[in-house]
Amino acid sequence: MANLWRAAFGATQKTDDYDGVEFWSNPERTGWLTKQGEYIKTWRRRWFVLKQGKLFWFKNSYITRASKPRGVIPVRSCLTVKGAEDILNKQFAFELSTSRETMYFIADSEKEKEEWINSIGRSIVQHSRSVTDSEVVDYDSKR
Repeated sequence: MANLWRAAFGATQKTDDYDGVEFWSNPERTGWLTKQGEYIKTWRRRWFVLKQGKLFWFKNSYITRASKPRGVIPVRSCLTVKGAEDILNKQFAFELSTSRETMYFIADSEKEKEEWINSIGRSIVQHSRSVTDSEVVDYDSKR
Protein backbone atom coordinates (compact mmCIF):
# COMPACT_ATOMS: atom_id res chain seq x y z
CA MET A 1 0.00 0.00 0.00
CA ALA A 2 2.80 2.42 0.88
CA ASN A 3 4.50 1.75 -2.45
CA LEU A 4 1.22 2.40 -4.25
CA TRP A 5 0.86 5.70 -2.38
CA ARG A 6 4.43 6.68 -3.28
CA ALA A 7 3.90 5.78 -6.94
CA ALA A 8 0.58 7.59 -7.16
CA PHE A 9 1.75 10.76 -5.47
CA GLY A 10 5.40 10.67 -6.47
CA ALA A 11 6.24 11.08 -2.80
CA THR A 12 9.59 9.33 -2.88
CA GLN A 13 12.48 11.09 -1.22
CA LYS A 14 14.74 11.31 -4.27
CA THR A 15 16.33 14.73 -4.52
CA ASP A 16 15.58 14.91 -8.26
CA ASP A 17 11.90 15.26 -7.26
CA TYR A 18 12.65 18.80 -6.12
CA ASP A 19 16.04 19.69 -7.56
CA GLY A 20 15.78 23.03 -9.26
CA VAL A 21 12.76 24.16 -7.23
CA GLU A 22 13.91 26.74 -4.70
CA PHE A 23 11.09 25.95 -2.25
CA TRP A 24 12.69 28.22 0.39
CA SER A 25 12.36 31.33 -1.81
CA ASN A 26 9.16 33.11 -2.96
CA PRO A 27 6.72 30.20 -2.77
CA GLU A 28 3.26 30.50 -4.31
CA ARG A 29 1.65 29.46 -1.01
CA THR A 30 2.75 28.32 2.45
CA GLY A 31 0.99 27.36 5.63
CA TRP A 32 0.17 24.79 8.26
CA LEU A 33 -2.08 21.87 7.37
CA THR A 34 -2.82 18.66 9.21
CA LYS A 35 -2.31 15.53 7.13
CA GLN A 36 -2.62 11.83 7.66
CA GLY A 37 0.62 9.90 8.05
CA GLU A 38 1.75 7.70 5.16
CA TYR A 39 2.35 4.53 7.18
CA ILE A 40 0.73 5.18 10.54
CA LYS A 41 -2.63 6.82 9.85
CA THR A 42 -2.41 9.42 12.61
CA TRP A 43 -3.01 13.09 11.88
CA ARG A 44 0.09 15.30 12.00
CA ARG A 45 0.54 19.03 11.59
CA ARG A 46 3.00 19.92 8.83
CA TRP A 47 4.24 23.07 7.09
CA PHE A 48 3.33 23.01 3.39
CA VAL A 49 4.97 24.89 0.53
CA LEU A 50 3.47 25.08 -2.97
CA LYS A 51 5.90 26.10 -5.68
CA GLN A 52 6.37 25.37 -9.39
CA GLY A 53 3.83 22.56 -9.50
CA LYS A 54 5.08 20.75 -6.42
CA LEU A 55 3.54 20.54 -2.95
CA PHE A 56 6.26 20.03 -0.32
CA TRP A 57 5.82 19.40 3.40
CA PHE A 58 8.14 19.86 6.36
CA LYS A 59 8.09 19.30 10.13
CA ASN A 60 8.56 23.01 10.90
CA SER A 61 8.05 26.37 9.23
CA TYR A 62 11.68 27.53 9.22
CA ILE A 63 12.65 26.64 5.65
CA THR A 64 16.12 27.26 4.22
CA ARG A 65 18.16 26.05 1.26
CA ALA A 66 19.40 23.21 3.52
CA SER A 67 15.90 22.06 4.53
CA LYS A 68 14.86 18.58 3.42
CA PRO A 69 11.18 18.07 2.61
CA ARG A 70 9.41 15.23 4.43
CA GLY A 71 7.54 14.63 1.18
CA VAL A 72 6.60 16.13 -2.16
CA ILE A 73 3.59 15.72 -4.42
CA PRO A 74 3.93 16.73 -8.08
CA VAL A 75 0.53 18.35 -8.74
CA ARG A 76 0.62 17.30 -12.41
CA SER A 77 -0.31 13.80 -11.16
CA CYS A 78 -3.38 15.17 -9.35
CA LEU A 79 -6.84 15.13 -10.87
CA THR A 80 -8.95 16.95 -8.28
CA VAL A 81 -8.76 19.06 -5.17
CA LYS A 82 -12.03 19.63 -3.30
CA GLY A 83 -13.66 19.87 0.09
CA ALA A 84 -13.94 16.64 2.08
CA GLU A 85 -15.67 17.65 5.32
CA ASP A 86 -18.54 15.26 4.67
CA ILE A 87 -16.18 12.33 3.96
CA LEU A 88 -13.94 12.79 7.02
CA ASN A 89 -16.58 14.36 9.25
CA LYS A 90 -13.97 17.00 10.14
CA GLN A 91 -14.30 20.75 9.73
CA PHE A 92 -12.07 22.47 7.10
CA ALA A 93 -11.06 19.15 5.46
CA PHE A 94 -10.14 18.80 1.79
CA GLU A 95 -8.81 16.08 -0.47
CA LEU A 96 -6.23 15.84 -3.22
CA SER A 97 -6.75 12.91 -5.61
CA THR A 98 -4.84 11.10 -8.32
CA SER A 99 -6.22 8.29 -10.46
CA ARG A 100 -5.03 5.80 -7.79
CA GLU A 101 -5.09 7.48 -4.38
CA THR A 102 -6.65 10.24 -2.30
CA MET A 103 -4.78 12.25 0.33
CA TYR A 104 -6.66 14.22 3.01
CA PHE A 105 -5.76 17.51 4.67
CA ILE A 106 -7.30 19.70 7.36
CA ALA A 107 -6.84 23.46 7.32
CA ASP A 108 -7.15 25.78 10.34
CA SER A 109 -10.16 27.71 8.99
CA GLU A 110 -12.70 27.78 6.16
CA LYS A 111 -10.76 30.66 4.57
CA GLU A 112 -7.48 28.69 4.69
CA LYS A 113 -9.20 25.62 3.24
CA GLU A 114 -10.62 27.62 0.31
CA GLU A 115 -7.29 29.36 -0.33
CA TRP A 116 -5.42 26.02 -0.43
CA ILE A 117 -8.04 24.49 -2.74
CA ASN A 118 -7.80 27.51 -5.05
CA SER A 119 -3.98 27.57 -5.06
CA ILE A 120 -3.60 23.84 -5.64
CA GLY A 121 -6.37 23.89 -8.26
CA ARG A 122 -4.62 26.66 -10.20
CA SER A 123 -1.35 24.73 -9.99
CA ILE A 124 -2.99 21.52 -11.24
CA VAL A 125 -4.36 23.37 -14.27
CA GLN A 126 -1.09 25.20 -14.96
CA HIS A 127 1.05 22.05 -14.76
CA SER A 128 -1.19 19.48 -16.41
CA ARG A 129 -0.68 18.58 -20.07
CA SER A 130 0.26 21.61 -22.14
CA VAL A 131 -2.03 24.39 -21.07
CA THR A 132 -1.76 27.84 -22.58
CA ASP A 133 -2.11 30.93 -20.39
CA SER A 134 -5.52 31.67 -21.92
CA GLU A 135 -6.78 28.28 -20.71
CA VAL A 136 -5.75 28.75 -17.07
CA VAL A 137 -8.84 29.06 -14.88
CA ASP A 138 -8.87 31.74 -12.22
CA TYR A 139 -10.43 29.82 -9.33
CA ASP A 140 -10.74 33.04 -7.26
CA SER A 141 -13.16 34.56 -9.77
CA LYS A 142 -15.51 31.56 -9.42
CA ARG A 143 -16.79 32.66 -5.99
